[in-house]
Amino acid sequence: MARKKRAEPGFSEFITLTALMMSLVALSIDTMLPALADIGKELGVHDENANQLILSILFLGMASGQLLYGPISDSTGRKPAIYLGYALFITGTLFSLVAQNFPVMLAGRFLQGFGTAGPRIVSIAIVRDRYEGSSMARVMSFVMTVFILVPIVAPAIGQGIVLLSGWRAIFGTFLVFALLSLVWFALRQPETLKPENRIPFSFKRMTATIRSILKNRSALGYTVTAGLVSGYFLGYLNSAQQIFQQVYALGTLFPLCFAALALSIGGASYVNARLLLHHTMQSLSRKALLTIGTMSASFLLLILLQENHPPLWQLMLYLFLTFFSTGILFGNLNAMAMETLGSIAGIGSGIVGSLSTFISLIVGTAIGQSYNGTVLPLTFGFFILSLISLGAMQWAEKEKQLS
Repeated sequence: MARKKRAEPGFSEFITLTALMMSLVALSIDTMLPALADIGKELGVHDENANQLILSILFLGMASGQLLYGPISDSTGRKPAIYLGYALFITGTLFSLVAQNFPVMLAGRFLQGFGTAGPRIVSIAIVRDRYEGSSMARVMSFVMTVFILVPIVAPAIGQGIVLLSGWRAIFGTFLVFALLSLVWFALRQPETLKPENRIPFSFKRMTATIRSILKNRSALGYTVTAGLVSGYFLGYLNSAQQIFQQVYALGTLFPLCFAALALSIGGASYVNARLLLHHTMQSLSRKALLTIGTMSASFLLLILLQENHPPLWQLMLYLFLTFFSTGILFGNLNAMAMETLGSIAGIGSGIVGSLSTFISLIVGTAIGQSYNGTVLPLTFGFFILSLISLGAMQWAEKEKQLS
């Protein structure tokens, strides 16, 4: 008797499940912010800036994982690749949950990052398998809407858990969330990559794609730009808890400020979609970087005039406008990096994502570790990186201008 084919989840269920799997990344980052100081204190960390490594090491794992999950899913199918990612994430979560010293905590966070890259990367491939053209764009728009909501509420969730049960309960929450979404995925989502469409895993194919991207001026330039932009945002994530809870003594109100700034990025995503009807991605990105550079230069002057301690309302206004411009950039830079990689889009997206994440990890960690009790290192990092990003964009587009 022929085996009955499993029904695929409906449109709404598919969007919800995909958004949940992709949100594992944001949840693993933003929920931790209110707990960094408590974790460092309990695990014997004496340098408060070292607590930032709890975030940075997750990005290192994620950057490494992005290189592999795309080719693995192309070879074995989508579901085995996602199962592997969840297994590593859950293992890392357990490491961090029971950690009695800082190295074990960091090892767990690296595994979490390496694991969460699986659902993050492969779920996009599943969307591509099921939908194409305008239908795919519509699905991704709904998914990203849900995805953007997570950073808005995650710090408040983390703060509440810390107050009620302590920081280890955050990792318990990660464990429950991962298991529930994994079971949902396993039971409801059929395999979307047919056996005849699978491509054998090959390191030769990976290295050939990397060489192709490194030789592609447009792809490389926009990838570097995306990495630099993500880098100054990571610098903010690394420093946010110290700035808001120590410099401005906000205590448990810190998640509210974080949520307000996250809203600016979400709003920018919507505005960017409307602006693209009348403007190019290049012109919008250039204007966004110029805006960030100009505002950062002005705010640097304000900081120096106020003895390195501007009032909170000035900082919030500066960051809100800066992150609105950053939201414009997030929406465009990855698309521009992929624009000339049509024939190698699948494996290319993983390599572009990995390279840009490695760049963001380096510059974001540098900004975070420069924290000195003021907002000066963060603002200076925004200013310098916006200028370098403009240069990288100009370099990426020079080839087109000459042709």
